[in-house]
Order: sequence, then structure tokens, then C-alpha cells
Amino acid sequence: MIHDLDIISLLVPSRPANIQAVGIPILTKRIDIANARIQFEDGCVANVTASRVSMEKIRKLRLFHAQEYVSLDYTRQEVAIFGLRPSPDAEIPEIVSRRLTPERVEPLEEELKAFLLASRGMGPVECTGEEGKRALELALQILRQAEISHAQ
Repeated sequence: MIHDLDIISLLVPSRPANIQAVGIPILTKRIDIANARIQFEDGCVANVTASRVSMEKIRKLRLFHAQEYVSLDYTRQEVAIFGLRPSPDAEIPEIVSRRLTPERVEPLEEELKAFLLASRGMGPVECTGEEGKRALELALQILRQAEISHAQ
């Protein structure tokens, strides 16, 4: 979940106003599946789920905006964008979609390459210490909420 929280923290500059989280142990004594709802001060809401027990590996980010929906599939490395276009012949707008297929890369390899280049002063810092700290603080808040909900 930490990578998702890092991405959310980059997309949403606002601070979390309210965090609700649940988590349960299934295979271990630690939380194996967790869901968090994060409401930010600017009104943005993020729903995040992470699971160690799912039979299917799902890595998706879904963004909802007025009259637009964006789905990023990290596993397939595809982006689908759906939106509304006014239809001149009908009262109901037409749903239009488009797909983006960026160049396929191995994300962990790219992350490590970028880190090594930045640490040698040969490339930009992709994730600053402050950004990492913000994501970690959010993760710890979610963990505390999930542990409280499980204890009840």
C-alpha cells in the first residue's frame, strides 16, 4: 500500500482530514488485508485496498473527476480514459473512451536505476525524503486505525 499512498500524496497536495481504516489477519497474526478511506482537507477522497491473500494480483489506480474516469492498470501497463461528449442528436451524452499504452518497463528496475542515478548526482531525485516521509506518516495513521478497528 505504501506505493499507492506515495502516488496519492503526489496527486493530492492537501493534508488528510479524516482516515477510516479496517484490517484483518487471515493467514498471519498481522493484518493481511486492509482497506482505507482517506478524506483530504480539499474534499478529495481516496479509497485504498491492499491484500496479501488475494488470489489475483490487481494493481490499479482509478481516478474519478466530473464527467471523466481514468483507470490505470499497473500490471498491464495500460491506461483507459472514459468521458462524456455531448451528443447533438440525443439528450443523453455519448460515452467516449480512449486507451493509452505507454512503453512497457519493469517498474522496480526503473525505480532502482533512478535511485542509483540520483544518489550519484547523475539524475533527478524522483521521491524526496519529505515526500517519502509524508507517505510513511499516512501509512502509519492507516495502520493505527486498522489495528483499532480490528481490536474492537
